[in-house]
Amino acid sequence: MTIIEKLKELGYDYEAAPLEVFDFHQAVKTGNLIFTSGQVSGLGDVAIKGKVGKDLDLDAAYKAAELCAYRCLMAVGAVADVNDIVKVVKVLGMVNVADGFDNTSGVINGATHFLNKIFEGNHARSAVGMVIPANWAVEIEMVFEMKS
Repeated sequence: MTIIEKLKELGYDYEAAPLEVFDFHQAVKTGNLIFTSGQVSGLGDVAIKGKVGKDLDLDAAYKAAELCAYRCLMAVGAVADVNDIVKVVKVLGMVNVADGFDNTSGVINGATHFLNKIFEGNHARSAVGMVIPANWAVEIEMVFEMKS
């Protein structure tokens, strides 16, 4: 089964992202690696914003992380065929946290669990709390290994 077919089963109609956004690219390919820019928790009419632990609970933030992971896959499509992904190498998850919220790992599990439904094997990961521009709830960037 292709990655696009797996995404369809998970409720996502895959569409590659445009390459350029503002003054940078959504993804850059070097050798057999693709690095995505940070992808925020919004797509189309969906905009998941706010501080986790104040404006959003863990369940909403978990879903926001899944959406960011999907957007990273869309970003891959700006420079390569998403079906050529061999594995997810690294996930950097950034969570817009309220004072006292300390479960950033639980939030970024939304991305990890989503990716584990699509790809075999695990990835390296970081999950940090910070202030994210425009009050987005979550932002994620990834590194992918591609077929040679």
